[in-house]
Amino acid sequence: MLNLFGSGAGPGARPQRFCDGLSRRSLLRIGSLAAIGGGASGGWSLPAILAADAAAGRRASPKSVIMIYLVGGPPHQDMFDLKPQAPREFAGPWRPVQTNVPGIEICEAFENLAKIADKYTLIRSLIGNQADHDAAQVFHGRDTRKGKPAGGWPQFGSMVSSLLGAATPTAPPFVSLCYPCTHGPYNEPGAGFAGAAHSPFRPLGPARDELVLKGISLDRLEDRRGLLKSVDRLRRDVDVTTNMRGMDVFTERALGLLTSSQLADALDLSKEDPRVVERYGSGDPTVFMDENGAPRVPQSMLVARRLIEAGVRVVTLNYSKWDWHGGPGNSIFKREAEDFPVFDQALSALVEDLHQRGLADDCAVVVWGEFGRTPKISDIVGRDHWPQVNCAFLAGGGMRHGQVIGATDRIGAEAIARPVTFGDVYATLFHHLGIDVQSTTLTDNQGRPQYLADDGGTLIRELV
Repeated sequence: MLNLFGSGAGPGARPQRFCDGLSRRSLLRIGSLAAIGGGASGGWSLPAILAADAAAGRRASPKSVIMIYLVGGPPHQDMFDLKPQAPREFAGPWRPVQTNVPGIEICEAFENLAKIADKYTLIRSLIGNQADHDAAQVFHGRDTRKGKPAGGWPQFGSMVSSLLGAATPTAPPFVSLCYPCTHGPYNEPGAGFAGAAHSPFRPLGPARDELVLKGISLDRLEDRRGLLKSVDRLRRDVDVTTNMRGMDVFTERALGLLTSSQLADALDLSKEDPRVVERYGSGDPTVFMDENGAPRVPQSMLVARRLIEAGVRVVTLNYSKWDWHGGPGNSIFKREAEDFPVFDQALSALVEDLHQRGLADDCAVVVWGEFGRTPKISDIVGRDHWPQVNCAFLAGGGMRHGQVIGATDRIGAEAIARPVTFGDVYATLFHHLGIDVQSTTLTDNQGRPQYLADDGGTLIRELV
């Protein structure tokens, strides 16, 4: 716990000192006195104190990842890889704007993200994309056209759950904030051969109701724990299926969650500072964009941050619907004009929040969709599916940011420099979590070891 008035070390403890000669204890005392003295003094703010505490080696959370899926495939040429010199039927109406990193330009609609480009990296050369609307590759990095092992590929959060388990008894290792889409392939692929025990906890559905004890005392819970243990041996003898073995994990996890309010509190935005909620923005979770997409709910990004602080290792969420097509007046650009500013506000708030709360080294953020969009704009379909190249946004994770990786040709059709695969991005995310994809495997349902990343995924060295 952060001690504003000094460390809890004994009298003989050697204080930690920063490069300016101040000890960590002195720094936090200065911060606390400044906070008491009022903002007019120009003293340390709470975000600065939290960041200093993190710099001193005290971390508020385990290594973690927030994955944001832009449902339907975002248009890379209109967002992060604009081509203003191309003919208008390729370039579109948006103009690039200079960011706070010299030489990096993004869409003019992302005015907030433009101010913090030093805190993220753009990958403009993501190759190996599928051509269909299928979220599977986004969530586990595998091209489903290549087949799958017995049980199916587990998604990223399920693999992390299987390898690392829960970071704390009061929070599951993997939480999904994804809304169920009526178009089946837009949904997460599931735990695959990792097994039911490593499926995500889904607080948006009926599972949230189970976070309430509903009158059951802790003593009764302990009685039930004892009963479960007394029949455990018999149950193992009678049923040794994967699902039943998974129920042991479910039971222990449920007891941990029920005896703590930490997870329920993280999901409750009424406990957040209203000014922070306002920074992210809000949307209606009951309105599914284009009916078969996800809702445009920027507050999901705030909930994701709160879950990370509660000890969750991986949080996934789906955001809006990015499968825009043409028609009279090219409605694709009308939708972009609606969605871009809302997305800009929420994503920039998330990135800044992670830095202000001392989480930027511990939590990595990845934002992407299933493919890119056609370079040429059609009056009939707008920008259509384009698997040749895609883009990705990475922030946090203690990575080297303020850069662009890769490049496309003059119309955004092909990668011409530093091609990156889904497997490479996943290798980098696993590395952030302390997992080496070159040596770590998971066993599928036929007992065969399977590597974690597709296409021989390798670490993106520019980031680490």
